[in-house]
Amino acid sequence: MKFETLYQELTQSTEMLGALLAGISQEEAQAKPSAGKWSMLEVVCHLYDEEREDFREHLDFILHRQYEEWHPISPFTWVKLRKYNQQNFVSMKKKFFKEREKSLAWLKSIKKSDWNTKYKSKWGTMTAGDMLSSWVAHDNLHIRQLVELRRFRIEKVTTPYKIRYAGEW
Repeated sequence: MKFETLYQELTQSTEMLGALLAGISQEEAQAKPSAGKWSMLEVVCHLYDEEREDFREHLDFILHRQYEEWHPISPFTWVKLRKYNQQNFVSMKKKFFKEREKSLAWLKSIKKSDWNTKYKSKWGTMTAGDMLSSWVAHDNLHIRQLVELRRFRIEKVTTPYKIRYAGEW
C-alpha cells in the first residue's frame, strides 16, 4: 500500500465531491429518484457521519487504541433516525468538508504509521491499511452515487426534451 497515493485519492475525491455537490438547491438536494434510494442531501449527511464516527475514528482505534472497544455504527438506520433529508444542504456540505479537512490533516500527521497493524474485534480482524483503503473506496462509491443523482437531476430539468443523443446510460 502506498500511503501517498491513497492520501492523494482522498484529496482528489474531496474535490470531486465538491464539484458534484455544487449548484444544487435545497429542493434538488432532497429529491430522490425512487423510494428506497438516497437523495444528495442524505449522501452528504452520511459522508459527514462516516467521516466523524467511522473511518477516521476506527483507523485511530486500529493504530492507537488497540485495547478500546470499537463502537458500532449504523449508517442505514441513521438516515431516518437522524432525519438526513430534513437537514440544511448548505450547512451539511460545510460540515462534511470541514471534517474532511480535519481528516486529511490528521492523516498527514500519521503517514509513517504501520499500515499492517491489526485490530481484532467481534466483527473480525482489520489492518490499518484495510481501513484506509476502504475509506478511499467508500468515497468512490458515493461519487458514483452522486453522478447518478446528477443524471437524475439533468433528466428532470431537461424535460420535455430528450437526452438520448447523449448516449446510453
